[in-house]
Amino acid sequence: MNATPDPRGLRAETGAALEPERRLALLKALEKKLLWLSAWTIHNANHIRPNRDGLKVGGHQASSASVAAIMTALYFDILRPEDRVAVKPHAGPVFHAVNYLLGRQEREKLATLRQFGGIQPYPSRVKDGAEVDFSTGSVGLGVALTSFAALVQDYVHLQGLTRPGMQRGRHVAIVGDAELDEGNIYEALLEGWKHDIRDVWWVIDYNRQSLDSVVPDRLFGRIEGLFRDMGWNVVTLKYGRKLEAAFARPDGEHLRRWIDDCPNSLYSALTFQGGAAWRAALLAELGRIPGIRAIIDPLDDAELGALMTNLGGHDIETLTEQFRAQEAAGDQPTCFIAYTVKGMGLPFAGHKDNHAGLMTREQMDSFRIEQNIREGHEWDLFEGLDIPEAELRDFLQNVPFARKLTPEGRCLSAEPVPVPATLPAPRLAPNRMASTQSGFGEMLAEIGRGNRELAPLASRIVTTSPDVTVSTSLGPWVNRRGIFDRHLKNDVFRDAKLASAQRWGMSPKGQHVELGIAEQNLFLVLGALGLADRMHGARLLPVGTVYDPFVNRGLDALIYACYQDARFLLVSTPSGLTLAPEGGQHQSSNTPLLGIAQDRLVAYEPAHLDELAILLRHAFHHMQQPDGSAVWLRLSTRSIAQPERQLDPAAVIEGGYWAVPPAEGARIAIAYQGPVAPEAMAAFAMLQEEEPGAGLLAITSPDRLQAGWLASRRTARRGPGVAPSAIERLLAPLATDAAIVSILDGHPAAHGWIGGVRGHRMVPLGVDRFGQAGDIPDLYREYGLDADAILDACAQALLG
Repeated sequence: MNATPDPRGLRAETGAALEPERRLALLKALEKKLLWLSAWTIHNANHIRPNRDGLKVGGHQASSASVAAIMTALYFDILRPEDRVAVKPHAGPVFHAVNYLLGRQEREKLATLRQFGGIQPYPSRVKDGAEVDFSTGSVGLGVALTSFAALVQDYVHLQGLTRPGMQRGRHVAIVGDAELDEGNIYEALLEGWKHDIRDVWWVIDYNRQSLDSVVPDRLFGRIEGLFRDMGWNVVTLKYGRKLEAAFARPDGEHLRRWIDDCPNSLYSALTFQGGAAWRAALLAELGRIPGIRAIIDPLDDAELGALMTNLGGHDIETLTEQFRAQEAAGDQPTCFIAYTVKGMGLPFAGHKDNHAGLMTREQMDSFRIEQNIREGHEWDLFEGLDIPEAELRDFLQNVPFARKLTPEGRCLSAEPVPVPATLPAPRLAPNRMASTQSGFGEMLAEIGRGNRELAPLASRIVTTSPDVTVSTSLGPWVNRRGIFDRHLKNDVFRDAKLASAQRWGMSPKGQHVELGIAEQNLFLVLGALGLADRMHGARLLPVGTVYDPFVNRGLDALIYACYQDARFLLVSTPSGLTLAPEGGQHQSSNTPLLGIAQDRLVAYEPAHLDELAILLRHAFHHMQQPDGSAVWLRLSTRSIAQPERQLDPAAVIEGGYWAVPPAEGARIAIAYQGPVAPEAMAAFAMLQEEEPGAGLLAITSPDRLQAGWLASRRTARRGPGVAPSAIERLLAPLATDAAIVSILDGHPAAHGWIGGVRGHRMVPLGVDRFGQAGDIPDLYREYGLDADAILDACAQALLG
C-alpha cells in the first residue's frame, strides 16, 4: 500500500506503526465481517424472525454487498469524527453493522431490522438515533443534502457561529448509481456550483444495475462530464490491483480493452455465471493472443472469476489510496466513480434481478460455512475472522471515526436564541389597508434593523428564496442584512450610482442565501439550515419564501426536511386564486391540506397583521423547542382593512378564536380563514339581521385545531377526565343541531372535518378546481367565495 500524505494528522493514532500489509489485512477482515453481518441481518428479518402478516420483509442483500469495501475504507480508515455521511439507503444494514463493530449499535438491535420499534429500512435521523447524519431514501435527496450541508458549514464558520475548536468536516454521500436518474441531483449540482461549495465527496456505487434493469453503458461518460462541468474533481476507480497487474503483463492491454468494451449487461451475466463462463468468453475472443493465455490459463475458475470482478470499488488498496490522495489535494468537491458488482460475494452477484433478491436458507447456510461462522454464533462480533480479537478491538478503538465528535456525541445542541415577547408590528394608520405578505416583509425588515433587544434574534435569522426574494417581500431584509457569499462581491449598480431599490452586496457576513428557480433546492437548503444546531452546534433560524402554488414543486424535499426534524419557517405567498390576474398555474388550492397532513410542520394562515405578528413570534420560539417543529405561514398579497383590537395570543396559536362570539345555543356560525375575511364579515353583518345570535369564527390554523382535537380523542380513549380541545371549546356554545358555514381560499376539505367534532351540520366553501385569470370580484363570484355565496350557503344550512 503506497504511503500518502495525512494532512489531518489523525492516522498516527490509528496504528501508523502497523505495516501496510497488516493494516490491509485488518481492513479486509472488517470488510468480510460487514458483508456477513449485513447479509445475516437481512436473512434473520426474512427467514428467522416470525412473520405474522405474511408480507415480504426485504432488505437489499445485493445492494449492501456492493458497498461493503467502500464503507470499510471510509469508516475504518478515512473518515474523521467531524465528517458527515449520507449512506446509500439500500446499504442501511451495512451502516448498522459498522456501528456494531464500533460499539455504537447494540447486538440485539441488529435483529430488529424492519421491525416495529427497530432499525428502519433506510437510515433515519429521528428513528435510528444520533449516528445517522442524514436520513436517506432511494430518491437522491440525501445525496443532494450533503451539498447544502456543506454550504451551511461555510455559513456558520464564516459568520463565526461555531463552537470553539470545532473543525470543518467533509460531507460524504455514498450514492447508488440509479439515484443519478433523480432530477434533484442535478439541480443541487448546479446550485452548488453557483455557491462554490467545498468539502463534499460523492462516492458513486457504480454497479450498473438498477431496480428493474442494467444501467445503460454510456452513463459513465455523461456522469464524468457533468461533474467536471460543475467544477468537481472526478476520480474513476474502475480496476483493482489484481486487474491492473494483469494489464501490465505482455498483451494485457488487450484484456483491458476487452473489459472496457464489454457491455454492462454481458459483464453482469458473466459475473453471475462465474469463472467457467468468463474463460469461455475470453478464449472465444482473445484466445489467439499468447499473453492472454499466459494470464488466464494458470488460474482455476474461482481465481479467474475473482480476477475478472476485481473492480476498483471492491479493492481496499485502491479505495484507500485514492481517498487519501484526494484528502491531501484540498477541499474541492470530488466525485468518485467506484466500479462495483451488485451482490459481490453473494450467490446472485451480477444477476440483473438481484435488487430484491434474498438468499435462500440453503444458500445462507453455504455462505455461513464459507465465512467460517459457527451455527449459533452468527451475531458474534469477530466470529469467522483469522485475526486475533484483541488486535481487531485495538484497531477499531483507534480508527479516527471512533473518536467522539464532542462529549455529547454526533448529535450536537445549541442554546436557544432569545425571542422578545412581542415583535415589531407595522405602523398602521386608522383603517389602513394592508396584506399579510407586505406585513411580513415590514416585520422582518424591522427585526433586521437589529436594535438592542432584537440584535440576538436578527443575527441568527438566515433567509433564502428561489429567485422570488423581492416578490415575496424579502427585499427590505436583504437590503439591511446582505447576501451570503463565500467571497466579497460588490453591488455593481450601487458602485456605479445607478438607481435601484435593491442594495444587494454579497459577502461572507450576508444573511440571505439566494437560490435559482428550483424549489427542491429551497427545501433542501431549509433542511440543512434547520439542522445546523445538531450538525454544527450553531443555532440558526431559517426563513424560506416561495410562491404558494410552487410548494408542490418541492414537496418531496419539504417532506424529507420534516422527516429529519429540521426546524425552519416556510412562508408561502401569494396564495390561492386571490392572486387573481396571474391565472390558474400561479394559483393554489391544495396547500392548506398539505399543511394539515404534513407531520413535524405546523401550518397557519393569518388574515390580519395582528395575527401575523403573534404567529411570527411564535414561529421563532416554536422552532427552537425540544418538542417543536418547522412552521408554515400561508400569506396573501390582498390588502384588507386592519382592525384595531386586542387578541389573545394563545387562541391565535391554538388555531382560532371568535371574532364575534355566538349566543348560547346559536343556530349558525360563519368561519373564515385567510384573505376572504372581508367577504365573511360582510356576509355575517347581513346574517346577523336574521340571526342575531350567530357567531363569526376566525380560523388561523385548521391544522392546529385538528391536531389538538385528534390528540384529545387519543387521550380520551385511554380513560376519562380529558380536557376538551380548542375546537371543542370553541364550538361548545353552538346548538347541537347548529350549522357552520366555513370559507377559505383553498380546498374546502380543509374545514370539512369540523362538522365531526360535535356533530354540527357543516357547509364548507372553497376552491376545488383549477383557477383562471380575472379580478377578485369575478373570481370570487365564479368560485363561490363572495358574500352572496356565503349567504346562500347559510340559507341552505338553516333550511336543512
